[in-house]
Amino acid sequence: MIRLLFAPVTGLAWIAEQIQERADAELDDQENLSKQLLTLQLAFDMGDIPEDEFEVREEELLLAIQAIEDRNRLEASA
Repeated sequence: MIRLLFAPVTGLAWIAEQIQERADAELDDQENLSKQLLTLQLAFDMGDIPEDEFEVREEELLLAIQAIEDRNRLEASA
């Protein structure tokens, strides 16, 4: 009987935990993409990759970062 009384609270706690885990994962994803972008810039600056390859990979990383930011904005406004 007591379990039934606490079921809504337990359910809300589980939902909050899931939301926190997803937010942490997205932050990690964005942080990793930013690190990849920095590494790419350093490789280009040191002459390790040609400009055309740099531009293609930079565009991919920037689009991925933008997609995460857009998704976060949509979720925040919902």
